[in-house]
Amino acid sequence: MCYLAQVNIGSNLGINIAYFLGLLQIIFGLFYLILVVVQLVRIGNRVSRFATIFYIIQLVIIPIFLLLSGFILIFQGWRLDPILQFQPLILFALIFYLSIKDIMLNTVNRNR
Repeated sequence: MCYLAQVNIGSNLGINIAYFLGLLQIIFGLFYLILVVVQLVRIGNRVSRFATIFYIIQLVIIPIFLLLSGFILIFQGWRLDPILQFQPLILFALIFYLSIKDIMLNTVNRNR
């Protein structure tokens, strides 16, 4: 009956570094989704079919992981030890780096 009582919402939202990291992951996941869709529309005819399939897989998987991880950190991050909060930070840094690298490489190749 009180299963939802474990969710830390209300006066003590649990605002800590995990909350802000989760919020940042959700914002970046939505931003990345929009940016990759725009990029795929621009370069859709110029890349091979194989590359287009990888872009679509990337378009689906990365935002899902970021949104899911973000919601977990927002609602349950206050329960995690600092070392367990460090793992999503490293994962987010890796995804952020690879995403920015991918966007920059495609922008440079498009401007040539």
